[in-house]
Amino acid sequence: MSTALHPPHAGVDHPSLVPALLLADSLSPDTDDDGTRRPLRRSLRDWAVDVAVFVVAVGLGVLLLFESANRPQPPSDGVLFADLVLGLIGCLLLWGRRRRPVAVAVVVALIGGFSATSGVAVLIALFTVAVHRTWRTVLVVAAVNVATFVVYDQLRPDPDLPRVLTLALGAVLTAAVVAWGMFVRARRQLVVSLRDRAIRAETEQRLRVDQARQLERTRIAREMHDVLAHRLSLLSMHAGALEYRPDAPPAEVARAAGVIRASARGALEDLREVIGVLRDTGDGTLPDRPQPTLGDLPALVEQSRAAGLRVRMEYRVPDVAAVPAVTGRTVYRIVQEALTNVRKHAWGTVACVRVTAVAGTGIEVEVTNPAPLGADLDAPLPGSGTGLVGLVERVGLAGGTLEHGWTADGEFRLLARLPWPQTVVQE
Repeated sequence: MSTALHPPHAGVDHPSLVPALLLADSLSPDTDDDGTRRPLRRSLRDWAVDVAVFVVAVGLGVLLLFESANRPQPPSDGVLFADLVLGLIGCLLLWGRRRRPVAVAVVVALIGGFSATSGVAVLIALFTVAVHRTWRTVLVVAAVNVATFVVYDQLRPDPDLPRVLTLALGAVLTAAVVAWGMFVRARRQLVVSLRDRAIRAETEQRLRVDQARQLERTRIAREMHDVLAHRLSLLSMHAGALEYRPDAPPAEVARAAGVIRASARGALEDLREVIGVLRDTGDGTLPDRPQPTLGDLPALVEQSRAAGLRVRMEYRVPDVAAVPAVTGRTVYRIVQEALTNVRKHAWGTVACVRVTAVAGTGIEVEVTNPAPLGADLDAPLPGSGTGLVGLVERVGLAGGTLEHGWTADGEFRLLARLPWPQTVVQE
């Protein structure tokens, strides 16, 4: 039976339409041309759709058979019986359209070249192919449908309609079914594409958040190292002095205990300052204590001297307030880390700190100290890897460079150069 005898309904989403076309998205093979796998087992919804499709195909096919039998020149009873049997076979084949949509559509179309009962089954099979296969495959199946319609019109012509009109109607209806099915396919692909884009955007956003969180944790870890290492080295040094000098005069014990207490209190305050960045209140408030700047550098050196470290300082900064805050804080952390390393690995030596700043030229920070007695100059400074690596990255982020290592004169030198662009004031 030709597709021309069974016009498709005009919509896919209207509740009053034929269930087979209403649930077009359920006419799904196991695998689409894009590789999408379909479940091998039918769900409850699939069973409901398949039953509805079969009932509609059989019911409307029988009505078409009765219409053919009531024509002025009806076919013989044998032809009608063969039509009914072949039509029922075509309707039964619809149960396999999920796994073999193209094969089912071609076989049902061939049956439709003789059987009027299979007319609705031809429409459903063609629509399924249009929804789930590419346009090349759809065109081939549609051409088979047109050819079988021509055969049907030759075998069982309708005396009430001119042959040209019948052929044109069949071609138009075939094209309408194909266009409708491909529209449904395009709509489904658009939905899948939008869903994939949403999932991809959500995944990328989550990755960006995770990366930002990881970078923030790394920054906090470096800040904690720079801040606390200085304080804790003071605690360790004075606690060791009390341990090895239990017979020290009470005045020295009291002075060491005072330094330990002050260092512990400062360590707690610094820790609160660093951890404070983890408490995001959302109102843009600043930490309780201000971040160190270049102007705090002399106080840092005096603190180290009070702890017993011998430090010589050369401080040539004409305008401390003009130095950018980030650059000044970086200089402070460089000197702090350098003095901490001197206390750890070169106690008893003299640390020389030189800071020279010239607007437009840059800031140069140099900290040197001689090697302690018995030190191996070819070996790297023990325990300095983490702190110095963090300084190298911190200085790099500030646009500068940092060098460290033993010199030919037997001194360990840390040299950092940071940019300080000249500020042009326009009148």
